[in-house]
Amino acid sequence: MENIRPIKTEADYDWAIAEITKYFENEPEVGTPDGYRFDVLATLIEAYEDDHYPIEDRSPKPRVWAPPRTG
Repeated sequence: MENIRPIKTEADYDWAIAEITKYFENEPEVGTPDGYRFDVLATLIEAYEDDHYPIEDRSPKPRVWAPPRTG
């Protein structure tokens, strides 16, 4: 896989996005060199985004109700 490298900076991230975007018009076959490259780029991008652009969990939290204590 040519030119695959860790994504450590915003410039690396921009490069990876530009590289993976090429595959959106012509999705590579699974199990081919381009398919593996696509998977590796997607994994690297996901890891970088999880680390640098976390998405807050907005799912509703269950509330526990307890009757007030008396006495």
